[in-house]
Amino acid sequence: MAIGQKRSIRSYVLRQGRMTEAQKNSITTLMPKYGINLDELNDRKFDFTSIFGRKSDTILEIGFGMGQSLAQMALDNPDTNYLGIEVHQPGVGRLMNQLETDEIKNVRLLNEDAVLILKKYVEDKSLSGVQIFFPDPWPKKKHNKRRIIQSEFIKHIIGKLKPGGFIHVATDWAPYAEHIIEVLNNESGLSSGEESSLKHHLVGSRPDTRFENRGKKLGHAICDVVYIRNN
Repeated sequence: MAIGQKRSIRSYVLRQGRMTEAQKNSITTLMPKYGINLDELNDRKFDFTSIFGRKSDTILEIGFGMGQSLAQMALDNPDTNYLGIEVHQPGVGRLMNQLETDEIKNVRLLNEDAVLILKKYVEDKSLSGVQIFFPDPWPKKKHNKRRIIQSEFIKHIIGKLKPGGFIHVATDWAPYAEHIIEVLNNESGLSSGEESSLKHHLVGSRPDTRFENRGKKLGHAICDVVYIRNN
């Protein structure tokens, strides 16, 4: 990094942990089938019709963890395309195994930084929705700047949504929920979906995640926040 260049603040810390042999094998053998090779794009934007082999609504999930809930969503909604981004390789490997075992064909994965992918590879107005479930709340005040839900990041997401497309964020940390609502409320390109049938559908059909269940055991209230891009 050049002297004087500002270092970007990441919303995650890479704690890869141990990978099972099955996860390692998946990264090696299944990435060509379920992954997207960025080198082959030569800096071109994603063509979702080509990537998924069909024209359909595409929903992006940022930070899918070990992938169980994303796999279940894809099974429940076979007519929808899902693009999952996760920085931790064990989760990517595990989900690829599940996609192969359950013959799930409507998911593609990236083991990359979501900020980079949104800025460089996602076409404007190409996504029907973006979902971010139980992102790291960075509860200590000195770490709040690391939270992924920040105004600049949300502006990038808004640009990639089709008119009427949604942002769906879930958290079990009440102070973070307040922060999320404040950030989204301040964006003129969004309207609250609090009373919408869309929120009722999204929340009702969202499978529980591992982090969600852990939060419930700790007595945390679950908050789902849905905002919709204006026309």
